Amino acid sequence: MDNTYIFSGGGTGGHIFPGVAIAKQLQKSNPDAKILFVGATGRMEMEKVPNEGFQIIGLPVEGLVRSLNLKNIRILINALKSYWLAKKIIKKHRPVAVFCTGGYASLPIGLAATKNRIPLFIWEGNGHAGLSNKILQKRAKRIYCGFNGMDNQFPNGNWIHSGNPVRMEMLSLPNRNKAAEYFGLKTTIPTIFITGGSLGAQSINKEVQKVIMNWLDNGIQVIWQTGKFFKHEIIHDQLWSDAFIKDMPNAYSLADVVISRSGALSVSEIMVTGVPAIFVPSPNVTDDHQTKNAMKATQTGGAIMLNDNEIEKIKDLVLELIHDKQKLNQMREKLTSASKPKATEDITKDMLSLI
Repeated sequence: MDNTYIFSGGGTGGHIFPGVAIAKQLQKSNPDAKILFVGATGRMEMEKVPNEGFQIIGLPVEGLVRSLNLKNIRILINALKSYWLAKKIIKKHRPVAVFCTGGYASLPIGLAATKNRIPLFIWEGNGHAGLSNKILQKRAKRIYCGFNGMDNQFPNGNWIHSGNPVRMEMLSLPNRNKAAEYFGLKTTIPTIFITGGSLGAQSINKEVQKVIMNWLDNGIQVIWQTGKFFKHEIIHDQLWSDAFIKDMPNAYSLADVVISRSGALSVSEIMVTGVPAIFVPSPNVTDDHQTKNAMKATQTGGAIMLNDNEIEKIKDLVLELIHDKQKLNQMREKLTSASKPKATEDITKDMLSLI
C-alpha cells in the first residue's frame, strides 16, 4: 500500500468534477497522497480528468440498454471484463481507499475494492440515487449526500448530509460593480441570469426568445447563456448573450434571479451563491432526478420550480418576482442558510478520519 487513493465516476461533469474537487482537497490535506482515477473508455472523464492534472485508466464498461436488445450481450461481456480489470487495478495499486461518484466505472471498481477489503466511500449529489450507488450502498463505509432526507434512497443509514462540492471560486464572488463591468451592463438594473449549461436548454431558450423583449421593455437586463446549439439575433444594450460564460462567478454576482436546469451541481452552486432561482428540470434524464433536485431546493424556500411543460409561465413569474425585493432577500437568506459551502473540506476530513 503506497498511499494511493482511487477515484471513479464519470459520464457527465456532475459525476467528474466533485471527484476532482475531493481529490484536490485530499492532496492539500495529505501532500503525499497519490491520486488515480478510473473511468469508462470513451466517456468525457477520459479527457476532463487529465486536464485537471490526474492520471486516469479506462474500463470498457457501458450502461445497459433498458429494453430487450442484443447490444446487452456485448455490454454484459464488457462488464465482466471491466470487473476483471478493476480487480487487477486494485491488486496493483492497493489503494488506501476508493471514492466513487457514480457512473458506469464506479460499479466494477467499487465491487473490486470491497472484495479486497479496501474502504469504499460514495458521493451521491442528486436527490435520487443512481444505479451504481444503489448497488454499492451496503458495501460503503460512508455515503456523502448532496441533499438531506435520503433515508428512502439509502436505508442502511450509512449516509450523511454533506452537501455537494462546488468550485472554490463560487465561495467568494466578485463585487457587483466588477461583474457589471465584465458584462457591459449596469449595477442599478434588476438582472436575470439564464443558463442551460454548455449544451443549452432548448425549451428554456425558445421561450426566452419569445418573451425577452417584454422583460427588456420592463426595465430588466438579461445575461443569457444559450449553449452552443441555439442562435438568436436579438441585440439590446440591456442584454449580454453568448454560448458560454467563462466567468460564472460574475454572472451569479450580478444576478437577482437565475433561471436554470437542476442538475446537482447547478443546484448546489446556486444555493451557495444565494441567488434566488427558478428551476426548470430537464425531462430527459434518468429517473427524473432533476425534478427531485429542484424539489429539494424549493423546500428551503429559496427557489421555485416550473415543469418543462409549463415553461410559458416564465414571463409572468419573472416579472412578479424580479421587483419584489423583500421576497428576493428572504429567498437569498433561505438558500444560503441551507447550503453547505464547506462540503469539499468536510467530506475529505470525514473520509480521512474514518480511514
